[in-house]
Amino acid sequence: MKALPGRPYPLGATFDGSGTNVSLYSEVAQRVELCLFDDQGVQTCVDLPERTNFCWHAYLPEVTPVQRYGFRVHGPWQPEKGHRCCPGKLLLDPYAKAIDGDPQWNEALFAHWLNNPDGPLNDSDSGPYAPRAVVVNPFFDWNHVHRPHVPLYDTIIYETHVRGFSLRHGEIPQELRGTYEGLSHPAAIEHFQSLGITTLELMPVHRHITPKHLADRGLRNYWGYDTIGYFAPHPYVRPGEPGAEVRQFKNMVKYLHLAGIEVIIDVVYNHTAEGNRRGPVLAFRGIDNAAYYHLDERDPRRYVDFSGTGNTLNTSHPVVLQLIMDSLRYWVTEMHVDGFRFDLAPALARELHEVDRLSSFFDIIHQDPILSQVKLIAEPWDVGEGGYQVGRFPPLWSEWNDRYRDTVRRFWHGFQPVDRELIQRLQGSPDLYEGTGRRPHASVNFVTAHDGFTLRDLVSYDRKHNEANREDNRDGLDQNYSCNFGAEGPSDDPALEAIRLRQQCSFLGTLMLSLGIPMLLGGDEIGRTQGGNNNAYCQDNELSWYDWDHANPTLLAFAARLVHLRRTHPVFRRWRWFEDRPAGDGRPHRAWYAPDGHELADEDLDGNLRAIGLFLSGEVGLVNERGQTIQDDDFLLLMNAATDVRMFTLAAVLGDDWRVVVDSARPEAEDLDAEPVPNGQPVAVQSHGLVVLSRER
Repeated sequence: MKALPGRPYPLGATFDGSGTNVSLYSEVAQRVELCLFDDQGVQTCVDLPERTNFCWHAYLPEVTPVQRYGFRVHGPWQPEKGHRCCPGKLLLDPYAKAIDGDPQWNEALFAHWLNNPDGPLNDSDSGPYAPRAVVVNPFFDWNHVHRPHVPLYDTIIYETHVRGFSLRHGEIPQELRGTYEGLSHPAAIEHFQSLGITTLELMPVHRHITPKHLADRGLRNYWGYDTIGYFAPHPYVRPGEPGAEVRQFKNMVKYLHLAGIEVIIDVVYNHTAEGNRRGPVLAFRGIDNAAYYHLDERDPRRYVDFSGTGNTLNTSHPVVLQLIMDSLRYWVTEMHVDGFRFDLAPALARELHEVDRLSSFFDIIHQDPILSQVKLIAEPWDVGEGGYQVGRFPPLWSEWNDRYRDTVRRFWHGFQPVDRELIQRLQGSPDLYEGTGRRPHASVNFVTAHDGFTLRDLVSYDRKHNEANREDNRDGLDQNYSCNFGAEGPSDDPALEAIRLRQQCSFLGTLMLSLGIPMLLGGDEIGRTQGGNNNAYCQDNELSWYDWDHANPTLLAFAARLVHLRRTHPVFRRWRWFEDRPAGDGRPHRAWYAPDGHELADEDLDGNLRAIGLFLSGEVGLVNERGQTIQDDDFLLLMNAATDVRMFTLAAVLGDDWRVVVDSARPEAEDLDAEPVPNGQPVAVQSHGLVVLSRER
């Protein structure tokens, strides 16, 4: 195998149409072998002949796409100094664009003996059991398909799982179910378009693995939060040649963009699948352990863990920052994604120990001409000290707002009355974001997400039921602010099912009509259940997959009407905060009312009020991009979390000519727009119900 000097950059294996340049970064390596594998698994090794700026590199004219490869790094084995090089371990390329195979859990994948993690080196050959990187063809015809470029304030997110969405979908061909092609099949696109969402947020699609402890229990890593490759798509594809997932992912994005739907991906740059010192040696640990990971200064054999998974990537090291930024830019420029949701984002901002709001990570993203122009969403907490950072991210960033989730759940399920926090959450959480110079769309509002109960389970279970995870039901949150309304789990009682449906509709209405970016958990619109499991991370089975055969058409139609209402009325999509000055007609831009019609003052929020009305003026007070003043209808949102019917008498204050457009007690009604409210008559709102009234200006 002929190896020419090549170039140190770009890192990874880059096919240029004639051959492949290979480059690997390691400060501690004394020698690096490139190992090439044929279809029978026969290995051929060649030394990378050049080292420039700690990059070991070569150009190989004979290496072309579909070639499987890995590295063996010769260097110090000194765990007490943080160094864990072992040439017996076949290592993945951190810049691999595709990865073939999963780890076959043999003791050779570990650099220690499993019964003695701090004992002597286990230098046995991991090659037969390790996954291999794959050289890919980077060329792809996008046919001039452009990004949808949905403004943040117009965004409606649908969080979903590539595999789980389509595995049981009867209108998608069997061979496409669970794949990228399945998610962009016309039947899937028709669902997204009829529902009205603008943006898919995909659970992790970076290449991930099932860790040994799950495999030993017969379980799989379904969610995907154990990344081993930050450039390689996970192979949610039909069987085929290695690396086909790259082309199929691009095709998925292209077809979704043609349909006007954005693609955001959930990324896990806070830790890797190699775990703590008891974990396997698959890539980073064997290449340059001390560079890639935060190590305990007192004992470099151990890892600092801000993620709860055993390790934390060392974003204070330039090569790690470069890896993350190169990965992000690759997914934007080459894979055409529209943004990112960053898992445990504060872990990326830890320069040494504390979360640094002005860390290098933020600085680099903010000045980057590519990344600063896409959607950036933080999960604003990690498990380390001081890791809860809701409301503290800098401009450009939106955040998952768990305070919205908990407050709305507590209100609707009777854990708290109307209070100041509920009022803040429904108007975009200005107490969290206005002071940071951000807009209401800094708040990504959600009631449910992949991590927790589905919406159906939120109204069907008082407690979690995670026994299938085989952790004695110890995992998952204990406090869910859920309610079963009298019976745990499924029920044949029509009255019970009616109130559960009404409560689901009330949650959806609250979510879609609050200021901020609404995020709908995929499957909630069809009544998906996980049997009360609120931590189904390891359930790659019918517990997690969407059950399309038992979809609730009433709930689906109701959700679509709510999304349509939001998309057609700018009063729900304000991109500026409410102003306290009156609108042009002398009325407030928004006001809060008790059911008896009196406007709520601050002292009213210390009582036990279980029902509330929100007035939104159609005098939005904004102009569009063409300089035109935005006018809309007036709206009244009437919310009753009490266990009995509440009568709202607001006409004396707000006038007449209202009509009902949403009633969660009548989700099957499709013609509510034609139903006027008799002038001067009170409006009945059922228990756990939401009614929305509209009036033309």
